[in-house]
Amino acid sequence: MRRDEVAGAARGWIGTPYCHQASVKGAGTDCLGLLRGVWRELLGAEPMPVPAYTADWNEPQGDEALLYAARETLREKPLECAETGDVILFRMRSGAVAKHLGIQGNVGDAPSFIHAYSGHEVVESPLSDPWKRRLVARFEFPEEGS
Repeated sequence: MRRDEVAGAARGWIGTPYCHQASVKGAGTDCLGLLRGVWRELLGAEPMPVPAYTADWNEPQGDEALLYAARETLREKPLECAETGDVILFRMRSGAVAKHLGIQGNVGDAPSFIHAYSGHEVVESPLSDPWKRRLVARFEFPEEGS
């Protein structure tokens, strides 16, 4: 699979309204639902069932469920090795668990990422310094059939 296919699939969701725990293109999705939808489009069936989860970015129990699941299903790579189509994971507050993710749209002088933004919709945002400071991990999709 080409990296631009991942970003292109994610861009196909732009305008989908934000809806917690949903993953239906054009109808509603959250950030994980966007990733799940892109996975289904490019790789087929999702690799694991998704348990219910809260919308709260500051999970009091400190469970890094999203980070651990990403490490099980995607290939982790160094934060500084940005490429189009990477899955990027964020901590929204210092000391909080990683609870937001997006897909790298552009790299270089005008980096961007596609994500479902709470209270809004799926958008492509600049990967600005405030977002970069929140980055926790970077992943790539597995190759088809792996």
